[in-house]
Amino acid sequence: MKNKLPLLIISGLILINLLSNSCKKDNVNNIETILSSGAWQLSSVRITYSVGDTTKLDTALNTLCDTTQVFTFNADKTCTYTNFNCKHQPTGSGHWAITANKLFLNSDIVCQDTTAAGKSRPFTNAKIDNAGQYSLVLLTGDIQNYTITTKRKVVRYGFVRQKAASK
Repeated sequence: MKNKLPLLIISGLILINLLSNSCKKDNVNNIETILSSGAWQLSSVRITYSVGDTTKLDTALNTLCDTTQVFTFNADKTCTYTNFNCKHQPTGSGHWAITANKLFLNSDIVCQDTTAAGKSRPFTNAKIDNAGQYSLVLLTGDIQNYTITTKRKVVRYGFVRQKAASK
């Protein structure tokens, strides 16, 4: 009986320590860290037109682009986009945020495009389809509140992390 009491006390302390450490929550936002830890180079743009779950047209864009398009997120919540829509142009700048549910990117960045107005906010409400260490996929367009008969246009931007410049 004497030998079992210290063993029981030690086991109880270990159990209490495990339970208390497993309940700690860190307030780290991994998506924000991933986005702001480097520049993202555009690798593909696809536009999909669909009705319900049926794809009507799927088009790859940007296949003959001779400019490098780079989306950069800074830790201070500012962002830049270079050469949007494959046009040599001044770098667009703005601010960015991730929604509370970590599913959407909101950015007020203004870029020149091919519309009649000449300017757009392409990432005002972009769904984060994938955010990894080396790849980022954003969906824009008709991505919310649609029915089986709704005609939709979804633009899929695929980015890869740019290698850091050598020092």
